[in-house]
Amino acid sequence: MALSHSLTVLCMLIGMLRESEQGLQERKVLKKLFEESDYNKFERPILNESEPINVNFGIILQQIIDVDEKNQIIHTNIWLRMTWNAANLMWDPKEYGNLTSIRVPKQMVWVPDILLYNSASDGFDDTYPTNVVINYNGNCLWVPPGMFKSTCAIDITWFPFDDQRCNLKYGSWTHEGHLLNLTADSDDGGDISTFIRNGEWMLLGVPVTRNVQSYDCCPEVYIDLTFTIHIRRRTLYYGFNIIIPCVLISSLTLLLFILPPDAGEKISLGVTILLSLMVFLLLVAETMPPTSDAVPLIGIYFACIMVMCSLSIVFTVLVLNFHYRSPDTHTMPRWVKYCVCGWLAWLLRMKRPGGTTSMRSLSQRAQVKDFKHGALEEKSRSLMANVLDMDDDPRMTNGNTPGFLLKMEEGIGITPSAVRHDITCILRELKKITTKLRKSEDEDDVKNDWKFAAMVMDRLCFIVCILFTVGSTLAILMSAPNLLP
Repeated sequence: MALSHSLTVLCMLIGMLRESEQGLQERKVLKKLFEESDYNKFERPILNESEPINVNFGIILQQIIDVDEKNQIIHTNIWLRMTWNAANLMWDPKEYGNLTSIRVPKQMVWVPDILLYNSASDGFDDTYPTNVVINYNGNCLWVPPGMFKSTCAIDITWFPFDDQRCNLKYGSWTHEGHLLNLTADSDDGGDISTFIRNGEWMLLGVPVTRNVQSYDCCPEVYIDLTFTIHIRRRTLYYGFNIIIPCVLISSLTLLLFILPPDAGEKISLGVTILLSLMVFLLLVAETMPPTSDAVPLIGIYFACIMVMCSLSIVFTVLVLNFHYRSPDTHTMPRWVKYCVCGWLAWLLRMKRPGGTTSMRSLSQRAQVKDFKHGALEEKSRSLMANVLDMDDDPRMTNGNTPGFLLKMEEGIGITPSAVRHDITCILRELKKITTKLRKSEDEDDVKNDWKFAAMVMDRLCFIVCILFTVGSTLAILMSAPNLLP
């Protein structure tokens, strides 16, 4: 037991000795670099002052936290990666126990003042002050993580089937091009190997562009690296929550032309559908930036559907107006009878109950009706004339009484003049009844013509609305650059 305890204590002492030796070597390196050499963190770490210091810059995109279309801001989680060579931070590893690298706070060494030009955060620089890794050959590596808010011009033309390109413009704030040469560490752009999948946006790439330009404030040229975050919206959410309900509600507009006019709910149904579309349009407008540069694709679709719904209400009013017309208020024009009830009904393959609607059948029906009325009127007139002209009969003048009148006299004991008067009254009443029935029949025919014209107009509006709804939906969807979620 004593031997094992002694071995344990010996191992602990050896471990402490090694740690103290390693810490001692780092202390020596730090003393050599920052105390004995009069190191100044404000000077560029280069041997020739006339040459720029080369800084390789890159980003590692971790996550797209949010894309605020309303304020046109993108919120990302990015690790910056900067490497450069400091000529005044070198040592020989053999002299310091083969120590090849050290870590020091960024406040102790010179670091490039690279900032995000289009930052939208309150503090402007949102990087965390991590340590700088310094190798024995002077190569410095600094990887500060940060939560960046940057401006992004949102193009809502193809919403919700849109692609967005948000630029991240990085560059030195005070060092012009002849003092700091900024280059991308990779031609492929930003590193997206560790990117966390976003539920709303699909990352397509992060290409980079190196720009050398001058500004109005300063005559010198400045170098910047612009990383473009190319993202595509996933349309599954908007498809189930906005597009499909909108299509279903717009399809309800077709019920306006199927509902019978006597139901009395056609106008109220159309207004309800129009209000429902307005609610969905307000939901879309809340997520869109208040801009007049472009109209979103879904906004155009809503506008088309609302126009169709408004026109369907107008058509419904016209149909109801036709349906409830009567001869007392309107006279059916010939163009309505022959164009709507005849030609248009034939074109739409519509038939009256128990008959056809061709132009020939309408003419034949009118001719038969006129013939019946003429025959009935002729018979009544001839019968009335026969009765009223009984006084002119020679038999009545010579005192000869017709046989049927004699029988009536013998049976009921009345004179021929009384019989003639009663028959005349009966025939006049029959004429009034016949005239009234004929007028009622004519009125019913005119009302039926108006109702049939309303049915034809209803069918025509139904077909037009179907074609408009299907056509506008297909046109909007086919014009979208991408449909897959």
